[in-house]
Amino acid sequence: YYTSIPGSCNFEQEWTTVCGLTQDFGDDFDWNVSKGGDSGQTGPDTDHTPGKGQHFLYVNSSNQKEGNRAKIITTKFFPASLGVCRVRFWFWMFASRQTGVLKVYTVEEHGMDILMWSSSRNEENKW
Repeated sequence: YYTSIPGSCNFEQEWTTVCGLTQDFGDDFDWNVSKGGDSGQTGPDTDHTPGKGQHFLYVNSSNQKEGNRAKIITTKFFPASLGVCRVRFWFWMFASRQTGVLKVYTVEEHGMDILMWSSSRNEENKW
């Protein structure tokens, strides 16, 4: 499902194709799609959008060791820009003992990861 914003997508369809994202096979565990309460994990009941949208990506960190990583990467390169390219997303990370850190990186032309943003928790039980 696309909106008028280039690159915009949700997780109601096959997200790897629609969103141009893929699992990173070099990580320790994977992201999954959920409708909230249907998979029994602790987390939000639904996604952040009103109406029919319900699915979101999540990681279950309860069985992971400290330092394990779950990564998704874009399948398309984004051209370099000055203040034009933006990444916008909603996240739910209500604090628990197993909550890790959510990080967003860009990869520069020589392959070095550059940390752009990170969050260790939300203070409230909301998106």
